[in-house]
Amino acid sequence: MKNRLRSSFNTRQYMVSSDFEIFYYSDKGFQTLSPHTHDYYEFYLFAEGDITMEVFNEDGSAILCKMSPGDLMVVPPGVPHHAIIDDPDAIYKRFVFWISRDCCQSLMNESADYTYLIQKASAFRQNIYHFAPADFHQVESKFLRLLEEISYERYGTMAARHLCLCDLLLTVNRIIYDNEHEKKGGDELALFQSILSYIGANLEEPMSLDEIAEQFYVSKYYVSHLFKETLGISLHQYVIKKRLAECRSAIISGENISKTYERFGFGDYSNFFKAFKKEYGMSPKECQRLFTISSRTLS
Repeated sequence: MKNRLRSSFNTRQYMVSSDFEIFYYSDKGFQTLSPHTHDYYEFYLFAEGDITMEVFNEDGSAILCKMSPGDLMVVPPGVPHHAIIDDPDAIYKRFVFWISRDCCQSLMNESADYTYLIQKASAFRQNIYHFAPADFHQVESKFLRLLEEISYERYGTMAARHLCLCDLLLTVNRIIYDNEHEKKGGDELALFQSILSYIGANLEEPMSLDEIAEQFYVSKYYVSHLFKETLGISLHQYVIKKRLAECRSAIISGENISKTYERFGFGDYSNFFKAFKKEYGMSPKECQRLFTISSRTLS
């Protein structure tokens, strides 16, 4: 199947398609290419050969990585890189997957889970990962399935290509995410608890995803993903829920409603009213009146 889906190598470093392109190469006598950049994202899965990958930083310094079978490299747009061929006589096998910025944005609108590694590569310049043999074969099968789908025109081709694309990206992201979080679970939990404590102590202050990410020296995409994975809601939704809970406590304690919603950052009463009623099933005034009646009855 691999030989049937194999691509003939060319030096083209630009996309013809508007969404993605995928290749499987197997070469011998391959020559080192000059460092180059793309205006799209590249996923490079190394299968066999004797090469060293060189990726350049913004300051011009370079990171050299001797590639092993199962290594995956993710390169964002504008990052210079190239493969240095250490032994031209060795067979050089790899999968190359290009995906445009627009296609990435479209997938992110469906789910941020598709772009976990892209976000990490862009935010942290973390480019190279390694798959254990079982994981490598699983990912390789997803590459081959997508390659097969784009090689033939059949009924439902466009729908099948999209499903295969999503399956490939989700598989790659899930395997690496699971591996990382199995090792870093303790550190991540500590970070998450610290963020929750910070939010709780600053509910009366302006607060944004960017500001919290900067406060803890992490990517805003990482913070966003952390909340979605842990609580199933966004950071913004969590902050709103916490502020509404504080408003409710203040209101049933007899505090002025207008002063309360302004103190906790709700810009106007209309937005506050809608959010409060959605959360508690009643208006702020109904809540305050109900509690007042209950207090009188008990006394």
